[in-house]
Amino acid sequence: MGLFLVGVAAWLARVENWRSYTPLGSGGGYGGESGHVTHEKPSGLTRWFTTVDHKDIGIMYGLYGTIAFLVGGAMVMVMRAELLDPGMSLISNGFYNSLLTSHGITMLFLFGTPIIAAFSNYFIPLLIGADDMAFPRINAIAFWLLPPGALLIWAGFFPIPNLIPAQTAWTMYTPLSAGVGAGNQANAGVDLMLLGLHLTGVSATMGAINFIATIFTERAEEVSWANLDIFSWTILTQSGLIVFAFPLLGSALVMLLLDRNFATTFFTADGGGPILWQHLFWFFGHPEVYILVLPPMGIVSLLLPRFSGRRLFGFKFVVYSTLAIGVLSFGVWAHHMFATGIDPRLRASFMAVSMAIAIPSAVKTFNWMTTMWNGELRLTTPMLFCIGFIQNFIIGGITGVFLASIPVDLVLHDTYYVVGHFHFIVMGAIAFAGFAGMYYWFPLVSGRMYQRRLGKAHFWLWITGSNITFFAMVLLGYGGMPRRYATYLPQFTSLHMVASLGAFLMLIGGLIWLFNFAVSWMEGPVVEDGDPWNLKEYNLYTGEWEWFDRKLKTTITDGGDEEAVADGGRSDDEE
Repeated sequence: MGLFLVGVAAWLARVENWRSYTPLGSGGGYGGESGHVTHEKPSGLTRWFTTVDHKDIGIMYGLYGTIAFLVGGAMVMVMRAELLDPGMSLISNGFYNSLLTSHGITMLFLFGTPIIAAFSNYFIPLLIGADDMAFPRINAIAFWLLPPGALLIWAGFFPIPNLIPAQTAWTMYTPLSAGVGAGNQANAGVDLMLLGLHLTGVSATMGAINFIATIFTERAEEVSWANLDIFSWTILTQSGLIVFAFPLLGSALVMLLLDRNFATTFFTADGGGPILWQHLFWFFGHPEVYILVLPPMGIVSLLLPRFSGRRLFGFKFVVYSTLAIGVLSFGVWAHHMFATGIDPRLRASFMAVSMAIAIPSAVKTFNWMTTMWNGELRLTTPMLFCIGFIQNFIIGGITGVFLASIPVDLVLHDTYYVVGHFHFIVMGAIAFAGFAGMYYWFPLVSGRMYQRRLGKAHFWLWITGSNITFFAMVLLGYGGMPRRYATYLPQFTSLHMVASLGAFLMLIGGLIWLFNFAVSWMEGPVVEDGDPWNLKEYNLYTGEWEWFDRKLKTTITDGGDEEAVADGGRSDDEE
């Protein structure tokens, strides 16, 4: 892999004029002249392989995250099809465990973090008035570490002799993941998966440092800390969490690789023990949940006022609660370990902090609801997904508060209740906010408008399917159904069938979304108005739309296509 990366770097260094074009490309940044050479971008694949334009890199992050989302979704649909029957009728136990492991890692590391990076790369410089990221080439390198990382994580699924996918579950608990025992976890597929995870962690850390530097040093003069937008605040907080959390994961992965291949004893009974892995992993793993959820909170906080006709209620409290979540997230990791036999006094302290972190989350929730209160609501597709986010986040948050209680957790630990709670947050909240952002900014990125009825059909299928699936999981957990099992007792059959029904509804909604975006990107009505959401009417126009408006005017001045827009600038009461 090292030789491969060196080869790629050498090839890029030889590409003719790869340094000679401006990273601003078509349209430039918010803040005017950048001082870069202003040659045209290369065309074709050369452009995408050599670009350092934050907008191009944002699009590549989005495409990469979408591919990972489709792969992870296909994995879970096979699992849900298998769980329609109590026995093994479709796939083997080993392959189920492989899908279980790769689904979790794919959705968290290959979809969740990169899809957030897609939004932040494209829009943070536009929102804060920067020409580009502080370190454009490091920004490109951070992205190009991800494809080889994905190939390594999925390597076991390729037809490679003597290589099988990892079956450790996404938490990679030792001693199983250390290859101890007579199982198949000594296979090289686990080593490749660990190396792939390490690459994705390096990528995320490089990106986080870049975002911190950009927000601190590249803001326009008129953008102060007092009027910095809420999405940038959440990305800044997320980047701080990444800088402290991901290097620890990288260190733990290296130690695990050394245990597996060089007979060290970091996570064996003779060394630190299996509990040490849990401490190191969850010290990263719980901040990771907030690394994934804070930027979607920022998207919702940014979008909700635009379709409520009023500014975000309690802006400062939303910012302070974001910072509070960032600090408290490093003090709750051991609530994943209440059943491991740690000191009861430690358990009590972690229980208290775990319950306390619900307070800033509740502050945000009440601010969102108050923003909508007496507002002039426009139920556009982005707004519907924002409301769906709030609903799912409330349910996921409340089920999490119960798990923070030690007596309740000891009963529900490692049951489907935990799976339901986790998916209400990760899928029911993070994915919903991601779709809200995609629909909101689709006209800006593509220059075209999506099909609005298909967008709303996507929302209703997802809000219905997600609640059916995840509520069924919560009820399975109350019944005592353990998670990570491919087979189960017959009394759980009905709820598993309900959960699979909801998953298939989400599959249909996802296919509608994919069809809508693909067709609209190529053939959708061209947007000619720099304010397709009527934001100026409510005095809620932001920097990225000002950039888009200037880009449209430049295109028209240069003789660009002036095709009429169908529905492009109407208010969404007409949707």
